[in-house]
Amino acid sequence: MIIKKTTPLRQGYAGRGKKVFVGISGGVDSAVSSALLKKEGYDVIGVFIKTWHPDFIKCNEEEERLDAMRIAAHLDIPFLTFDFSDIYKKEVADYMISEYKNGRTPNPDVMCNKQVKFGAFLKKAISMGADFVATGHYAMVDFINNTFSQVLGSPRQTDFVLGIARPDHSKKYYFLRRGQDLSKDQSYFLWTLKQEQLAKILFPIGHLKKTEVRRLAKKYKLPVAEKKDSQGICFLGDIDLKVFLKHYIKEKKGIVINIDGEKIGYHEGVFFYTIGERRSFVITKKTSNDKPYYVVAKDIKKNILIVSQNKNIFHSNILTNIRIKNINWISDIPKIDKKYTAQIRYHGEYLPCTIICQSKAFAETIFEKPINVASGQSIVIYENDICLGGGVVI
Repeated sequence: MIIKKTTPLRQGYAGRGKKVFVGISGGVDSAVSSALLKKEGYDVIGVFIKTWHPDFIKCNEEEERLDAMRIAAHLDIPFLTFDFSDIYKKEVADYMISEYKNGRTPNPDVMCNKQVKFGAFLKKAISMGADFVATGHYAMVDFINNTFSQVLGSPRQTDFVLGIARPDHSKKYYFLRRGQDLSKDQSYFLWTLKQEQLAKILFPIGHLKKTEVRRLAKKYKLPVAEKKDSQGICFLGDIDLKVFLKHYIKEKKGIVINIDGEKIGYHEGVFFYTIGERRSFVITKKTSNDKPYYVVAKDIKKNILIVSQNKNIFHSNILTNIRIKNINWISDIPKIDKKYTAQIRYHGEYLPCTIICQSKAFAETIFEKPINVASGQSIVIYENDICLGGGVVI
């Protein structure tokens, strides 16, 4: 069966009369998303989501909320504030701290999308009468009606063929696609989404390049048209991750060794480092080769960092077969004899792989070449531009 490409605003749903709660962060992406939805005839309600911030970090959340209010006022749409700070603290911040304490490398953005934006926010919006929620993510949602005439007759059909027959021909099935602007694509952070969530989600700018979003912001005279994009983990602001973690994880000085087992420096605690990192540890034994060292492995029990000037050198962490847990398949379970691509980090390269699903909770990702990956990272699986789902490295 061939997947029908729809427009980002799903014109098949006819925006007029449909109520959509838009998460307005105060930035240009969510502002343009709101403007596009209103233009399509949706009944748009702007929502600022209040999250958690530690007391020791200067927070600009109120400034962001004021920008969100200005956007709503400019577009003449209602504005609400949802306080999800308790949920964010428990499900995102505490989770991240716990993972680092256990020597793993978590992805808080994945958890924010799962637990807050498309968890608590979606649930509350639906309870208040919303038909959809929308955000400024660079990703796309498509669907198929299990009616061959509708699918095959579409001028927007693609050459992606589903490998699994669908038993219920009365339902729509949803697919998560990469954003059109691959330099901004955020589908990597959305691999935990499920069918029932995708049915209620709109990504109005997923089909646009960032330059076009900026152009539209000026066209609609949005008050944040010239505002810079935010970077990094939202609750950290400009503070370094290690500075944040040191408020919750006690420093524990340990040694740095090379792959031959020779002591060449020291570090402040293996919890603060991730595979592939090349800074924040101290090399005391210098050589004529001044190339940077990379973390290639961690011994959590002994508090030892293993480094190399070749970040791709074979070590215990560099494997071809990687097991993942907490797996979620959005639309299809990967076939055992089919090739896919995987991303092991945001903006990471697309790595050829095959998948063996061992159970509902576990799978094995088999790469063509050894890769360096850290426990706790997300591995996200794609077929062409469709995100099939993913899991967390064990």
